[in-house]
Amino acid sequence: MDSKTWNSIELFSGAGGLALGLTEAGLRHQAVVEWDRHACATLSANARYHNTSAPWPVYERDVRTFDYTPYADHIELLAAGVPCQPFSLGGKHNGHRDGRNMFPEVTRAIRELRPKIVIIENVKGLLREKFRDYFDYVLLSLRMPELRVRAEETWWEHAARLRLEATEGTYSDLAYNVSYQLINCADYGVPQLRERVFMTAVRADLGAQWKPLQPTHCEDALLWAQWIDGSYWKEHGLQARKLPPRLKARVEGLNAEIFPRLHRWQTVRDALRRLPEPAAYQEHTAFDNHVANPGARSYLGHSGSPYDWPSKTLKAGVHGVPGGENTLRFSNGRVRYFSVREAARIQTFPDDYRFRGAWCECMRQLGNAVPVRIGRILGDQASEILRAVSKSDSYCVSESPSLQISCVGD
Repeated sequence: MDSKTWNSIELFSGAGGLALGLTEAGLRHQAVVEWDRHACATLSANARYHNTSAPWPVYERDVRTFDYTPYADHIELLAAGVPCQPFSLGGKHNGHRDGRNMFPEVTRAIRELRPKIVIIENVKGLLREKFRDYFDYVLLSLRMPELRVRAEETWWEHAARLRLEATEGTYSDLAYNVSYQLINCADYGVPQLRERVFMTAVRADLGAQWKPLQPTHCEDALLWAQWIDGSYWKEHGLQARKLPPRLKARVEGLNAEIFPRLHRWQTVRDALRRLPEPAAYQEHTAFDNHVANPGARSYLGHSGSPYDWPSKTLKAGVHGVPGGENTLRFSNGRVRYFSVREAARIQTFPDDYRFRGAWCECMRQLGNAVPVRIGRILGDQASEILRAVSKSDSYCVSESPSLQISCVGD
């Protein structure tokens, strides 16, 4: 096998943000599983971004019916953007009782594929106190995937057995060191305030550990560029603006002698640079999916994203596209919906990545997507681990692996 490419499978791929980022990092998807027909159409329409040797095999089906037998022991990485609706702040909060809870299916995939690394994405709401016991159970299930749920056994009964095995140290089957991290995507160069939980599992026999992601961008650097040296406005060819009163204390608290060491947060203005204003109901000749959709409105708590700050979290919505979250707010108070292309820019998709389906369906795909940039960062670290464990002098394989679950950051 080429040392720079590694076999992978992805579940719940949606529009392909995570898949594209992982591919950029050298992962080679052998199967991409997604049940939504519009998302599958999007995945299939972008074959030029798939593996260089062959397009991703896209399977439009329910993961509960997917057979992993042909891939067993040939997959280095399993990725899964598990449906977030059961745990989302905007949903019904039914958690494990929600029929869309697919964590048990991820555990089945791990058990049958035995991948070296697992990456799972979900919403911040999963960490709420209401779901804490179930979240801990998910982590234990990832840690010991061979300890299956018995017939008629409830999840909390299964969790008790898992905890007992972990405490007594009697589990000796397929095992993983599990960690999780809550990140704000803006801290990694995404022009969006998007908080997501990433769970990672590294097979225990490899002797390797997943390292916490280290931020590359920060809010202080943006405040500095806007309100101390004015470089942000000069970069965009604009006159310096007046400091908003709400930011006065923050800016005054910055040390004028010490420039922030990280890059500045990226803003909506940065993301939409050189992208023309979309026209209503009319496709742009140079930018695919760049059409204005009239009817946006602003209301309390949903006032849209300002131009000169990272956007608010793009959302998929349970009953269509949320009115306030997926809008751009101008300085005069006017709001309009982001075009699909603008939302794709905010999610760090390339400009020629095409989305298929009606406007509402495309925006739903983007609201559910992992930013491509985040997928690339995760993929780079996964590839680094895989390269290291392929060299016998880099990592020692432990005969008695020490299983771990850890939180590697907020």
